[in-house]
Amino acid sequence: MNDWPEGYGRGSQGSEPEGARAMRHVQRRPVPQQQSQGHDDRHNPPYDSGYNTGQVYGSPSGRAGRQGNQGYQGGQAGQPGYGNQGDQSGYGDQQGYGNHGAPPPPAGPPRGAPDWRRRIKIGSLVLVGSLLVVSIGTYFWADSKMKREVDLSKVIERPNGGDCTTYLIVGSDSREGMSSEEKKRLRTGSAAGKRTDSMMILAKCSSGNTMISLPRDSDVEIPSFKGSDSGKSFPNTGRRVKLNAAYAEDGPELLVRTIEHNTGLRINHYAEIGFAGFAHIVDAIGGVELDIPKAFKDKKSGADFAAGKQTLDGEQALAFVRTRYAFGEGDLARTKNQQKFLAALASQTATPGTVLNPFKLYPVMGAGLDTVIVDKEMSLWDLGQMFFAMKGVTGGDGKSMNMPISGSRGGNLVWDKAKVSQLVKQIENDEKVTVSGN
Repeated sequence: MNDWPEGYGRGSQGSEPEGARAMRHVQRRPVPQQQSQGHDDRHNPPYDSGYNTGQVYGSPSGRAGRQGNQGYQGGQAGQPGYGNQGDQSGYGDQQGYGNHGAPPPPAGPPRGAPDWRRRIKIGSLVLVGSLLVVSIGTYFWADSKMKREVDLSKVIERPNGGDCTTYLIVGSDSREGMSSEEKKRLRTGSAAGKRTDSMMILAKCSSGNTMISLPRDSDVEIPSFKGSDSGKSFPNTGRRVKLNAAYAEDGPELLVRTIEHNTGLRINHYAEIGFAGFAHIVDAIGGVELDIPKAFKDKKSGADFAAGKQTLDGEQALAFVRTRYAFGEGDLARTKNQQKFLAALASQTATPGTVLNPFKLYPVMGAGLDTVIVDKEMSLWDLGQMFFAMKGVTGGDGKSMNMPISGSRGGNLVWDKAKVSQLVKQIENDEKVTVSGN
């Protein structure tokens, strides 16, 4: 008689044992039937290692090794992987044992391979930083070389300023710093002191830049003024002279005072360059290309030019802007040539090819800043704006002209007061200049 519950302990009766439980999602090979030796097969199932079958050990449920997305996987067949769900863990062929491992994650760049994006980014930052340091250093170097010698605060009874920025640009016949050989080569002579050889007002306006040449033979009244060196006051006696006599009498301060008195236009900045400095700047940029419409010669200045496009060096450029006797218009024709040349000079200097090229920029700045004299309030930025404004005269809404002339008095050129008044008003109000000059 058998006291065991039905279904238990049937090994002696030849019954087949209960089949092993299959794990979820795992196919396993069939387990051979076993004969019970008188013990409970349900509580002692046949042993299976679980290797190479997808079965796991160390987990009652046999499922832990299957949770590849919830634990660390080996990634390659034959390498151990770990699965973890709650407090269950195990090893399974899906995590590395067997030949059915999960596909490896996307491979990153091989170890030791250069990361070009990172290198380019770092290189760009280093380049920008270096350019910034060089630019700042260049600015302070150049700013320290500027000759701020003209004190416009000494100018008295000045007119009110307008909406435009005005520059008085003066070319003097100063021979300062020139050797005897240079004086001979440039045909400047050896006269002592300095006089104005050319004078121009440059108005930098949003409506368009305007360059106005002031003939040195212009008939003007010397106003009351305060001596730049003595500080002594001089009254207005109604004395009329040529414009360049004001500079010869008391320098840049009286020249500014005389121009403001006779035009009613306030001058914001002053810039002056001598013979040697002018020639050195032209040579530093490699010459200036100019189109000369008609051939001419002048023994006094040394000019000898054929018609057509040509590149002028420093010596030729100085001869070109100084020539006055080869033209029937005399001083008026010379001022037109001066405007034409300065516009070409500015156009070829204020370019990325010069500004961004240290091999051109430093020689040009060195040549110019050593010889250009400016007012005490002028910054390097203001000087740069002046050059770019000169460049703008030849393009866009720019305009170049002579001061309007109505006649002459004792050989001096008399300005047209009505036109001058209209011209000044347009500049002060930043209006497009419609007045025409001679």
